[in-house]
Amino acid sequence: MPAHEQTTRTPGGTGRPDVTAAIREAIARGEFAPNQRLVEADLSEQFGASRSGVRTALFELANEGLVERVQHRGARVRAVTLDEAIEISEVRMALEGLCAAKAAERVTDAEAAELRGIGAAMRTAVAQGRVLEYSDLNRALHARIVEISAQRTAAAVLGRLRAQNVRHQFKLALVPGRPHVSLAEHLAIIDEIAAHAPDAAERAARRHLASVIDALRAI
Repeated sequence: MPAHEQTTRTPGGTGRPDVTAAIREAIARGEFAPNQRLVEADLSEQFGASRSGVRTALFELANEGLVERVQHRGARVRAVTLDEAIEISEVRMALEGLCAAKAAERVTDAEAAELRGIGAAMRTAVAQGRVLEYSDLNRALHARIVEISAQRTAAAVLGRLRAQNVRHQFKLALVPGRPHVSLAEHLAIIDEIAAHAPDAAERAARRHLASVIDALRAI
């Protein structure tokens, strides 16, 4: 089952939906727009959770910086400024460089083939001008590298940071010529991880995020 179709469950295998994680993932996928109101009743129905569970989730997501609560108006998706997006990318540079290095140390042949498969799909999406598909594959590749790295602390932080930055990621994908630049950077990361070259993988990841920062500053 594709990752975006999986139902997130609470730790311990209780079978109850983890509504905090589900809303976080929806924000990361761009399903909720910046400044969009998050209505408890609607979220309760959408994610199969109680109103109290949704309310608790929104408080948790507000603490993570993904949601803001407006007095007398409820909750909405927090809009991240361009300056914040640059700061987030600077933090991502350090953490994703670490994860790329760890992934290069741990990657199996099957996982390397999986990463190359994502890279091939990204190449096809760019060649055919399917920008939004490329953006989704971009997110999937970064997430998979973090999973392979098994760096759980970095994964938790990066999950929040990438969700905050989703609007700017889509903006970059729409900049003429940017997907071609980004594609080459991602393929380089994949090559170094598959080659079990931790230092080179970290440098490739950091070069990519430095390029993202330069592109954001040019917007």
